[in-house]
Amino acid sequence: MKGTYDDIIDRARHVSTTRSHMAAIDRAAQFSPFAALSGYADAIKETARQTNTRIELDEDRKIALNDLLQRIAERINEHPEIVVTYFQPDVKKNGGAYVTANGAVKRVDGLKRVVILSNCEEIPFDEIIELDCRMAELIDLDCSCDSRM
Repeated sequence: MKGTYDDIIDRARHVSTTRSHMAAIDRAAQFSPFAALSGYADAIKETARQTNTRIELDEDRKIALNDLLQRIAERINEHPEIVVTYFQPDVKKNGGAYVTANGAVKRVDGLKRVVILSNCEEIPFDEIIELDCRMAELIDLDCSCDSRM
């Protein structure tokens, strides 16, 4: 009985003279799975990520915070320690997150309307919702200007 490949079964394997031999790992890569929906998992994760809405402070609270910032600016040479909670807008979605930072105040910039901490973190005045200072002189002046009601 004669087989279909009897004419080539005993021949040597062909080796190309123009192309180099492909490594087994490269040959296997040809058959790796194809991700038709690349980035889909990241998009789902981003959609599920929660953000907070911004809390709007009343005018009395804004005045109290501005007064405290002014008192801190007057004592900037003493490098007052503060704990500040502020709103950080999200770059991809509506809303954002409330972040708490602490450290010594390096500068209170009235033109840019930011508080600059010693680690160079800039906190916008308008985003601050809670401010607590660690200087005894300011604590005596009702320093705790937080949003707890």
